[in-house]
Amino acid sequence: MKSLKEKTIQTNKIYKGKLLDVRKDKVLLPNKKVGYREWIHHPGASCCLPVLPGNKIILIKQYRYAVKEESIEIPAGKLDLNENPKECAYRELKEETGYKARELTLLTSIYPAIGFANEIIWIYLAQNLKMGCPNTDHDEFVETMEVDLSKALDMVFKGVIKDSKTIIALMWLDKYFKKLRK
Repeated sequence: MKSLKEKTIQTNKIYKGKLLDVRKDKVLLPNKKVGYREWIHHPGASCCLPVLPGNKIILIKQYRYAVKEESIEIPAGKLDLNENPKECAYRELKEETGYKARELTLLTSIYPAIGFANEIIWIYLAQNLKMGCPNTDHDEFVETMEVDLSKALDMVFKGVIKDSKTIIALMWLDKYFKKLRK
């Protein structure tokens, strides 16, 4: 089978910000011609789906400036420098909800915008939770809500929950619970 890999010839950083940077690369295509790729470098992120006794889950609501609307999501955030994904998931859960998880299980990892960014998001299941105090960043405003999985899934299918990492986490949890019932 022929390789579809593209080889980087040259990278130009167009913009460097606090969260991400934008690049334009000159690449050698599989057919030996030259092409250009514009893409965003991202440090990666982690999220977790917190599950309370009785299979209630914790979701957060926050305003997302890029889409100019409030979004219902699971707790998440970018990895700090040299931070591993599991540590990030623990940190974000505590910061955004106040809860600490005694158990985190990796469900999967995803590329949320594979066509133009290298971001990877690790998705964890957070169980055996203990309540503490939230500690959000100075520019972060969130509300927490507790819902049944069936209600959360209904919110997905009604278009209320639109965030891809949250939808994927809910689908994984639904499959996980169905497996437990067998």
